[in-house]
Amino acid sequence: MNHQFAIIGNGSWSSALVKILTDNGHAVNWWMRSKEAIAHLRNKHHNPHYLSMVNFDMQLIHLFDDLPSCIHSSDIILIGIPSAFIVETLADLPKDIFSNKKILSSIKGILPNENVILNEYLEKEFQVLLQDYCCIAGPCHAEEIAGEKLSYLTFASENIHLSNTIASYFKNHYLQTVISNDVYGVQYAAVLKNIYALGAGIAHGLDYGDNFLSVYITNCFAELQHFMDVISTQTQHHYNTSAYLGDLLVTCYSLHSRNRTFGNFIGKGYSVSATKLELNMVAEGYYASRGIYEICNKINYDLPIAKRIYEVLWKHHPAVTAFKEIEEICH
Repeated sequence: MNHQFAIIGNGSWSSALVKILTDNGHAVNWWMRSKEAIAHLRNKHHNPHYLSMVNFDMQLIHLFDDLPSCIHSSDIILIGIPSAFIVETLADLPKDIFSNKKILSSIKGILPNENVILNEYLEKEFQVLLQDYCCIAGPCHAEEIAGEKLSYLTFASENIHLSNTIASYFKNHYLQTVISNDVYGVQYAAVLKNIYALGAGIAHGLDYGDNFLSVYITNCFAELQHFMDVISTQTQHHYNTSAYLGDLLVTCYSLHSRNRTFGNFIGKGYSVSATKLELNMVAEGYYASRGIYEICNKINYDLPIAKRIYEVLWKHHPAVTAFKEIEEICH
């Protein structure tokens, strides 16, 4: 069966995924909120604001500014907008719009205020079954996809047939695919690694060196594993946390990492609001830090490192003080 993809969102990661699909000869329906961006892409064949170096094959792209029409025209719906805007974007859609559709999530965050991951929200609001849901994660930056540097992505679903089918559309000479049934683990690991990458950026802004950063990341991974053990009990799903170390490493170390860059500004003394204005971008870890904090309160569990990053970002706790405390946590 030749599936028709809808791409919801036009940020750098969505743009990278469109590049992969069209490089592989697959047609896509691409929804963008901005009519100006649609007009620019139609005329210039590149996204004006994200991965502008990529020239798209417009014969394979059908552009939409009407979200319901884009979804109705497709059978695999790739949701690639930042988690902070998911509820707002989907709010007015008919409750049965995802009936007989497969969902592919490329977001790496928790839905603010809801404090749930995407599959939980879609099940509650749109009756999307877990067997019809797949998510993407992995140590993979959009900028390196644009440059066709060899990358790896994990496609995770409880429905392994669905994971294999969707992954086959993406695999090519610069992208290797990995199949997993660890749909909860993939998503929570992606959430936490963004929080820890913010912390890595804060540490860099505070002038910590690579020696401390290596110890910091090691302790972050241990904290992530312990959290997965608790969540696996809560959800009764099995986890394979060792698969997600690469994603944590690249997000903490890479200069392409939005979360690391955001944190670096915080460590240098910028406020959150000033950092948002300066960078003009969304760092998923910022919103995720509050979501994970709320989840931990609900299940009565403590994540000492993640908690201190939350306190810096949301409670105006001095970064210098927070990292002195983190120094004592790390071993």
